[in-house]
Amino acid sequence: MELSVFDRFTSGLDYPMFVVTVPGSGCLVGFATQCSIDPPRFLVCLSKANHTYRAARDVLAMAVHRLGPDDHDLAALFGTETGDEIDKFAHCGWRPGPHGVPLLERCDAWFVGEIETRVDLGDHVGHLLRPIETGPGTTAAPLMFTGVQDLDAGHDA
Repeated sequence: MELSVFDRFTSGLDYPMFVVTVPGSGCLVGFATQCSIDPPRFLVCLSKANHTYRAARDVLAMAVHRLGPDDHDLAALFGTETGDEIDKFAHCGWRPGPHGVPLLERCDAWFVGEIETRVDLGDHVGHLLRPIETGPGTTAAPLMFTGVQDLDAGHDA
């Protein structure tokens, strides 16, 4: 299949944005989705070029934080900077969660999931998560991909 044809198909899609954290690293993620209701499961895809992918290779769990429209600055911190160069957690409030996973203080919509399996998906690796703890959540609209298109990624995909 010609890539430009597939690009035309996906170009109109608008994904919710998340910040994923593991001990020592975190990044902005747009390739993530609930993939099972019973049992509850969530799939997070991390780029192999990303510092967080390397940090997540040997961890047991990761946190997924749902961003809201007012969290553009967090999206910029975790999406435009790389953990290869800065400690992102020195620039935001956080506390340790289960398995030592950093929980961002500004995000009340989060969950920590234990990684059940990792799947090579090409330039990304899928992490299948089993939720073990959740934050109080929110009904606010999520920050969408169209709300962060002004950001330059810290790494190429």
